[in-house]
Order: sequence, then C-alpha cells, then structure tokens
Amino acid sequence: MASSISDEVAARARELEQAVIAWRRDLHQHPELSNRETRTAAVVATHLARLGLKPRTQVAYTGVVAVLDTGRPGPVVALRADMDALPVAEEVDLPFASKERTSFNGQDVGVMHACGHDCHVAILMGAAELLVGMRDRLHGAIKFIFQPAEEGPPPGEEGGAALMIKQGVLDNPRPDAIFGLHVFAGIDAGKIAYRPGPALASADRIRILVRGAQTHGALPWRGVDPIVAASQMVMALQTIVSRQVDVSLEPAVLSIGSIHGGVRDNIIPDQVEMLGTLRTFHEDMRRDIQQRIRTIADHGARSMGASAEVFFDNAYPVTHNDESLTERMLPTLRRVAGTSNVLLGQKITGYEDFSYYQQRIPGFFYFIGITPPGSGKAAPNHSPRFFVDESALRLGVHSLAQLALDYLEA
Repeated sequence: MASSISDEVAARARELEQAVIAWRRDLHQHPELSNRETRTAAVVATHLARLGLKPRTQVAYTGVVAVLDTGRPGPVVALRADMDALPVAEEVDLPFASKERTSFNGQDVGVMHACGHDCHVAILMGAAELLVGMRDRLHGAIKFIFQPAEEGPPPGEEGGAALMIKQGVLDNPRPDAIFGLHVFAGIDAGKIAYRPGPALASADRIRILVRGAQTHGALPWRGVDPIVAASQMVMALQTIVSRQVDVSLEPAVLSIGSIHGGVRDNIIPDQVEMLGTLRTFHEDMRRDIQQRIRTIADHGARSMGASAEVFFDNAYPVTHNDESLTERMLPTLRRVAGTSNVLLGQKITGYEDFSYYQQRIPGFFYFIGITPPGSGKAAPNHSPRFFVDESALRLGVHSLAQLALDYLEA
C-alpha cells in the first residue's frame, strides 16, 4: 500500500510539472520586494481558494495561510514557502526575465527573484494541489504557509517568519513539525542536500560608531581622528576569528562591509560608522564573539583618545534541523530522489528565517539543486545571473508533498 501511494504522489507531481513551471515563470516575471508581495499573495490566495481551501490573507502584511483539514484525527504538519524577491537587476536572457523596477532605500533598482523564492511559491502551490487531491487518504491536517519578507523587512517595519509567528501562524492548529526547502545553485538538478543540526548560521548585523573630535586635515593633533581609529579596529576585529576562537569546534565569520565618515579630503570628521555581519553556528560562540567585538572596539578607540559604541541588531538564529526529525524523514527523500542523489551538505554561513519556526517546533529544511548537470560553475543565489534548471521544480513538489504525507501517516 505504501508503495502504491508513493507511486501516485510521483505520478501526480509529473502531471503538475508544466503548471508549476508556468506559475514559476509568471512569478519570476513579476517579482516583489519584502512586505510588498501583494500580487504574489493574490495569485497564491486565488489558487488555494480554487482548491477548496479557505486562505487567510494579510498575515504579516502579505502572507497567506491555509489549512487542509482531513477531518480525521492525526498530526498537523506545516509546509512553508517564502515569497519575496531582491533589489537586483536581472542579467539572464530569458523570455520571462524580470523587467521590474522600484524604489529601495531611496534608490531606483531592478527587482529579481535572484534567490529562487518564485520556485518555492510555485512548488508549494503544486504540493498543495497534489495533497488536496489525496485528502481522502490523509489523516490529520496540513498547514500551508506562504511567507513574505524572508530577505528581511524594510527599515522600520517588522516582517518575515518572526512576525508571522507573532500573528499566530503556529496556532489553531499548532503544527507538530514544519518542512521547508530552498533551491540552491551549485548543486545539480535532481539532487537534494540536507544537514542535521546546525545547517545555516545565525546572523547579527554589527554597527559600530567611532567618535573622535573634528579638526582640519592639516592639523590632526588638534583633534581625534576616528578614521584612523576605525582602520585599526577593522584589522584587530579580524583576529577574533583567526586567533581568538576555536574554529575547529564551529566555523564563524566576521566581516566589515561598510565604513563611512567625512565629507572632504581636508577635514577630519568627528564620527565614523562601520557596518558588518557576524555569522556563527553556536550560541555560546556567538555571545563570546560579540563580547570580544565590544572589547576591541572600546579599548581600541580609547587607546587613541576616541570612543566607540557597538550595536547588534537584525539578529537571526541558527537554522537548526531537528536531528530526530531529520533521521526520520531521510528515507522519504531517498525514496523520492534516489539514495545516491541525497547528499550530506556542508554548513552554510548564509542565514534563513525558517530558523524562527524551528525555535518553537521541530523543523527540517533542505536544499534542491537547480544547476544544469555538467554546466560548470553556476552563478550563486543573489546573483543577477542566477539561473534555475526548471526540471528541479517537480522534485521540489514531489519531495515536499511526500514528506507531509509520510509524516502524517507514520
């Protein structure tokens, strides 16, 4: 019986493939930035309503949630897809390439699904249709979560998984587990990568204000130069990962990505702002590095007569795949993709706000390859040259639907 149901899921995924590709192309051509996914949400809500579900809209601004209740007792499982695009101008020559432009942080920018969230939405739309078509053989309930703002909400706004949770997405009914996937460049189409435990890093945005005393550039001794203090601070900060923490236990990354201060060549400013990012896989290491950053900033600034303040915000926790859930669901992935096509992946120093769901319920997040086999080096996610081998979409639908079904029927 289990084999026949699995065969039916595979057959239904094949039947839906062209529709899923068409949905993905439509979404790709009409990308929307975080918390602004109004058209995408309308497409999703219309589709779910057509399936006979009752979608709840405007969750966390533009999110859409629907529940497939079989009417029979059993577990509740959630499936999640993120919907937002990026402020990137597309450079891929496709008939459905994005031509959209909008304003972002006061700048005119292109908009592109450069991280594959259009694929995620189309895949979950397909999985929903597949599972609704099999509801007579299911037990329990399935919650479909279409989430905005995974890439981060605009300044001054809440958003993403954290706001969805705050607005009750994990209530009524409360899922026993949640599954999510991400298309990933550099992995061949047809393959799946996973990792139990810490899979993606936590992320902290670092902001350091270095304050000195303004003076003429020709008379530096009459002031305190925050630019020199900041320059020495950048070099000292790099010794945290290279010399002060045991990276044999867990990797860590500390990068300064922006330094700004001053407006003229001959005026030493009174302040420099530095922006950076911290990525870790263990909470103790995260707190330790944060304290070391504060110490280096404070001592380094004071040694030159300046002062420094350190701020950490925009924090995302580690994406931690529940070990027992991962072990339980691996046979499903191997059955869907073939054992040789399911790979133990490396830790990824990128972050994912799927981690917020995993803080509250067991969750499993995995990766679907989208690079054409044999094509060589692929443009990474977030690149204007990001390209998707659409044959991967059927594997996404098949795997996500089969995970839900096997979890409910176990």
